[in-house]
Amino acid sequence: MKATRPPDALAPDWFLRVRLKFRHLQLFIALDEQRNLHRAAERLGMSQPAASKLLGDLESQLGVSLFERHSRGVTPNWYGECLIRHAHGILSQLQHAGEELNALETGSAGVVAVGTVMAPAVTLLTSAIERVHRDKPGLKIGVDVGVSRDLILRLLEGELDFAITRIPAGFPAERFVFEEIGEEALCFVCREGHPLTGQTPLTLETMAAYPWALQPPGALMRQRVDGLFLQHGVTPPRQIVDTADLLVALALVDKSDTLTVTTREAADLLCAPQRFRRLPFEEALSVQPYGLVSLRDQRLSPGAAALMTTLRELVAHQKRLAG
Repeated sequence: MKATRPPDALAPDWFLRVRLKFRHLQLFIALDEQRNLHRAAERLGMSQPAASKLLGDLESQLGVSLFERHSRGVTPNWYGECLIRHAHGILSQLQHAGEELNALETGSAGVVAVGTVMAPAVTLLTSAIERVHRDKPGLKIGVDVGVSRDLILRLLEGELDFAITRIPAGFPAERFVFEEIGEEALCFVCREGHPLTGQTPLTLETMAAYPWALQPPGALMRQRVDGLFLQHGVTPPRQIVDTADLLVALALVDKSDTLTVTTREAADLLCAPQRFRRLPFEEALSVQPYGLVSLRDQRLSPGAAALMTTLRELVAHQKRLAG
């Protein structure tokens, strides 16, 4: 069946009118993972005819096909991709609801899932968590550190309550509430005893002669470093290991003359004395500001709201000290 444009715009309660079922959401995800109607039906404990009828009836109600059928199986089209993405979010939210109900039943204070880029993970967020746990010792908080694009995708899919990150290009800004916090200051790191530690002034030309461990191309920190070499007209390092894992980068730095770049907060926490050193590069280096990001149409749980309020208070306090 070829996808067609819906004849009319869907009403706000369209899911009631087309009799959308919980089973539909499970089938969307199973079809996305299996790309085969028979295997998806088996995974859900259904017969293939029953799964086919469930999907076909919904497509008939919507007036569009959701999956392209072919000899090897099925592939979601744009309509199918849309519903699969939202199905993940709905089921993830229901899972969080169960965890929160269990926490409340046992006298705990609920569950919070927060994502963050690196700098606030080792300073701002840890301070906020310590403060919140004084009043809510039973609050279960999960923290994931990642790059902005991955965090925003997980926020949209309902896996995170909120994030401390940026909103990358290509995402609809109107979906989010963004409260700016500040920039991530970056620094270069080498091992203790590296040949560059005794060189002044430190130049990009000299640094480019050594191997590097950097975030993969396209990552914000990598873009900033690549832009720095381009800005100064210096040929970038020829030997680069691409890794998003700072621990892998530091392991390479520790065992060789490899250089890496990270946030100053992470360097201060992880670069143990007598093992690593921040290189005294004179030019200030940072990436665009990050901030508190939440979904505009989503109400936070009491625990998530408490953590976000504490983060706002800490940010305000830091700005007063700096100003």
